[in-house]
Amino acid sequence: MSPRRWARALAWFAAGAATTMLMWAAGLVWFVHSSLTIAADTGETEAIVVLTGGRSRLETGLDLLGAGRARKLFVSGVNPRVERPELMRVVGHPDTGDISRIVLGHDADNTLGNARETAGWMQQEGYRSLRLVTSWYHMRRSLLEFERVMPDARIVAEPVFAGRDSETWTGWADVAVLTVSEYDKYLAALIRPEITAVWPHAGENSMAVSHHP
Repeated sequence: MSPRRWARALAWFAAGAATTMLMWAAGLVWFVHSSLTIAADTGETEAIVVLTGGRSRLETGLDLLGAGRARKLFVSGVNPRVERPELMRVVGHPDTGDISRIVLGHDADNTLGNARETAGWMQQEGYRSLRLVTSWYHMRRSLLEFERVMPDARIVAEPVFAGRDSETWTGWADVAVLTVSEYDKYLAALIRPEITAVWPHAGENSMAVSHHP
């Protein structure tokens, strides 16, 4: 290939890379803005579903259950060695009689697993609506997976904003890295159906490496 053709090829490659980065950055801006502006529905649902990954999530779910916002609370992705009384003690939530309405799921170890585990429990209970409790940066991917697995269910987002200290530069850096990582996971989940249509085992591989945030 002549030097002129090499230069032209490199120019096209650079333009393509720059366009891709601009699209990725624009998507990141949308992801952060849309995640931070999700408004929780104040209506009731049949179930509250908490995805493990932070104490604030479970505290929020328990508060909602205590306020009568749903019949039962399902916690997905709990360590198999943890049972309800121990979980309540760890959170420091008093036993107000709600413990009999709390169900723990021990099978899920990633977001897609959460959706599938919850769908099975919802079917057993005969429920058609749920309030999904997870961290704000994890909500977009969670809604994507849950809506795919349960397309006929009413899913209400309940994002949790409490968490890491962002008062220092280190805190802001941690939040930024976490958010970018979750955005990339969201993009991977978004295109997974197209990939698995060509390479069926790709979905299994992605589940094996995609853990809770």
